Order: sequence, then C-alpha cells, then structure tokens
Amino acid sequence: MTITELLDYCMKKPGAEQSVHNDWRATQVKVADVLYAMVNEEEGRPAVSLKTSPALAELLRLQHKDVHPSRYLNKAHWSTVYLDGSIPDSQIYYLVDDSFQQAVDSLPEQARQQIYASATDSSRLL
Repeated sequence: MTITELLDYCMKKPGAEQSVHNDWRATQVKVADVLYAMVNEEEGRPAVSLKTSPALAELLRLQHKDVHPSRYLNKAHWSTVYLDGSIPDSQIYYLVDDSFQQAVDSLPEQARQQIYASATDSSRLL
C-alpha cells in the first residue's frame, strides 16, 4: 500500500479533512477536528499512525514487527503501522475504519449526527 492509496481511503470518510503538521513532517487526517490518522515516512518507510484500544495496540505490536508505538502520540492508544510491511492491506483498512469510528464516537451527539448525515450511504462510514 502506498501513502497515496491510504490517504485516498482516509479522505473518503465523511467529514474527513487533511492538513500538514510541519514539525512532524506528517499529513494529519481529522474528522470534526479530531485526529484519526497521521501519515508520514518513518525511517524512510511509508507509515500511518492510528488509534486503537490499548489491548489491540499491544496485540498488534506482539504479532507484527511492522507495528510499533507512535513516536508523537499517546503510545498506549496510537500505533504506527508500516504500509510496506507484512500487514495485509485489508487489515490496515480495518484499522483505519476503527480509528475513524473512535474519533466519531468521541464527538458530541450533534457533531456525530452531522457526520452521519453527510454520508451518502452507510458504506462510507466503515
């Protein structure tokens, strides 16, 4: 998977907005100003940082050498996944979906309703 493919997938989510974090040389993808993906190159490799439950983060890190704690974000919840590694694209897409859903779930009810209303069909949410 390439950075372009991942960003295309992230930006198809309802309410997704993209910005650049210059200090970290990363592209941030947010919904209603809540971060759900941070894409950059780490150690010369394409990577994405995604939010998961602490239990899933620990499991992923134990099972995959291409998953490690995020350098800049809360290490209990955020993991960096190399896009060119051993993790199948389908699993990366699942992790993006989960991170997006966590971001949406953290929003106030009115903001969530606006996000859902902006989706033209339910397949855009997950």
